[in-house]
Amino acid sequence: MQKIMISGSTFKIQTLIAFTLLGLLLGYSSSVMGQELKVNVSVNAPRIQNIDPKLFQTFESELSIFFNNTKWTEDEFEDFEKIEGNVSVNIIEDINETTFRADIQVQAIRPVFNSTYKTQTLNYQDKGVIITYNELQPIRNSFNSYFDPLSSLLSFYAFMILGFDYDSFEIYGGDDHFKVARDIINSLPASVAERPGWDPKNRSNISRFNVIEEILSPRMRPYRQAIYEYHIKSLDHMTENAAKSRAVMTSALTSIGEVNASILDSGILQMFSDSKRIEIIEIFKGAPRGDKTKVHGIMVKVDPARASEYDPIN
Repeated sequence: MQKIMISGSTFKIQTLIAFTLLGLLLGYSSSVMGQELKVNVSVNAPRIQNIDPKLFQTFESELSIFFNNTKWTEDEFEDFEKIEGNVSVNIIEDINETTFRADIQVQAIRPVFNSTYKTQTLNYQDKGVIITYNELQPIRNSFNSYFDPLSSLLSFYAFMILGFDYDSFEIYGGDDHFKVARDIINSLPASVAERPGWDPKNRSNISRFNVIEEILSPRMRPYRQAIYEYHIKSLDHMTENAAKSRAVMTSALTSIGEVNASILDSGILQMFSDSKRIEIIEIFKGAPRGDKTKVHGIMVKVDPARASEYDPIN
């Protein structure tokens, strides 16, 4: 075989090949040991006629790249460890060619140990969000700098997903991520901070500002410890010993009920019931009568608007 000569030597071409292979391996490694999120993004605008549909297609693509190709923490994640989630943007009104109003749902999904089952750790509904997006505008991680309202909003969602996931694996494990979300709020200029969702005067118990203030409140510590026990000590062992795991979950739900009694109109507990209602019903509808009665009594107080939906465990 004829050798390729570069400057009279095959050494340089061999070195070039070696470095090329190394680069490919490093690129593969970074795709496996890199980004933390695996978020499915959907943007729907079924009734919008005054904005070019291509804008929403580009927007959906850019959102997916933003969530899934950004390195959010210093932690290393294998591909199978990535935090799954959904971000659904439903466009409900066009304001002008680049500004629209949307309802946004943000979900985080966690695998359950020794099972194919997956559980929600976050189900957040953000209603009537005003979004301004110009096609191909950059969306940037805003954890330590303010760039624009959209970048701050989406970075906030990312750290919400991280915080609620980490809380399910370690007691108060999401603290650092919730604090970054709070820093994002604090970095907003006054013109943005006064908008609905960010404004501390907003009366909604699930406004972005109120959710972060509440989750970081010392009064919410017992709830967050219960969330850890709900997942690590109960749900993750359900396939091994269902009766024991239900008992641990009943204890965790009792603590959550006590937090509910001490905090009026909690947005965090509303989000908890949004995430866990169906799961709790399925787990306890076949439980012993005493457990069913106790859990039913807790959940109809935590989630009174949907009290009748808990009848299968009454």
